[in-house]
Amino acid sequence: MHAINATHDPSLRSWVGSANRTGTDFPIQNLPFAVFRRSGSDEPFRGGVALGDQILDLGAAELAGVATGVAAEALAACAEPTLNSFMAMGNAAWSALRKFLSEALRADSRFAARLRPAFVPQKAAEYALAARIGDYTDFYASIHHATTVGKLFRPDNPLLPNYKWVPIGYHGRASSIRVSGQDFQRPYGQVLPKGADRPELAPTARLDYELEVGVFIGAGNQLGSRVPLAEAEEHVFGVCLLNDWSARDVQAWEYQPLGPFLAKNFATTLSPWIVTLEALAPFRAPWMRPAQDPQPLPYLDGAALRTAGALDIQLEAWLETARMRAQGLPPERLSHSSFRDCYWSVSQLVAHHTVNGCNLEAGDLLGSGTQSGPTPEEAGSLLELTDGGKRPISLGTGETRTFLADGDRVVFRGWCEKAGYVRIGLGEVAGRVLPAAPPS
Repeated sequence: MHAINATHDPSLRSWVGSANRTGTDFPIQNLPFAVFRRSGSDEPFRGGVALGDQILDLGAAELAGVATGVAAEALAACAEPTLNSFMAMGNAAWSALRKFLSEALRADSRFAARLRPAFVPQKAAEYALAARIGDYTDFYASIHHATTVGKLFRPDNPLLPNYKWVPIGYHGRASSIRVSGQDFQRPYGQVLPKGADRPELAPTARLDYELEVGVFIGAGNQLGSRVPLAEAEEHVFGVCLLNDWSARDVQAWEYQPLGPFLAKNFATTLSPWIVTLEALAPFRAPWMRPAQDPQPLPYLDGAALRTAGALDIQLEAWLETARMRAQGLPPERLSHSSFRDCYWSVSQLVAHHTVNGCNLEAGDLLGSGTQSGPTPEEAGSLLELTDGGKRPISLGTGETRTFLADGDRVVFRGWCEKAGYVRIGLGEVAGRVLPAAPPS
């Protein structure tokens, strides 16, 4: 796990003024990565780092010739259209570039004049997925979500007996993952109407969001090898926000016996910014398992995990309806939870994923599963917030929701804060539901 170092110093200030504003997601202590270009241009996509309301164009920074050694090699990799090559370089390269950028962007830096032309305003940029995602695994790592949903789907057996022993996951669809700002059509699927004895093909009537944390793999492992728990985070580049949209009526009909399929693979939306694990070092927390629960098998347990294996990331879900947009009203917050409550840690997900010799590769994505807390208002999905659609949510416009309506836009936000350190953010991820396409 990363140690706190000079890049986390709360007294640091940048010569980019907006990075010093209270409450910004992107102070100099953060330095998250994305892939971007100027909006509406035919420029190639390339890597960038957020600072205040600006983006440092890492391709232009490389051309400025200010970095040397490993940091220069890392900058060159970040000039590519995806960050896969940079991710594959490993922890030493990630840390070297973070150290260089922290020093180069501080208020007393001698590189300010040479790097100033390399900035692009975030409001003038458009984004692509930060990595070429070869594989996507979605986990089910919140016991609060699993228990609540289990009660809805299986009232007599809500939490299956393996849940407390093994991190449950399924192989998701990488090709339908898109970056924040995604608009997608309400999907069709087989559903079984209440009281019917045969299914029908129809647009989902129970469209939902899932508030998740995405985990990007950096350096991979060879096929047939295992990643020990103590080394797992050396293989993790960073985290982002993830919305795993779900068609709950399709899910209810199809999920047995093999789990999610068409109910999940029509759309997944990622935030553009990846916050590195090194940036999150001040926001570590003990990973804990209730004493009455089964304790993890040895390959999923360790002293470092128990001491600081959890990440205290605050998570929020917001809803903007078409009426809110028309009336110029802001979105309404639906829930607030913390990734700290996750039953399985990031390191455990990686260690378990590879215990059978599965090879992870740079740019692979792991989803945490819906992140819900122990209280009802901390639920990370409408399925939980509305008790399976039985208790509609009332909005300030007079509208109600059990599940998402056409025109609804869902926004997730995430951040970390702690006394003695500067708040850092994960930005936001947003997506909007369009009407279903007419059947052909």
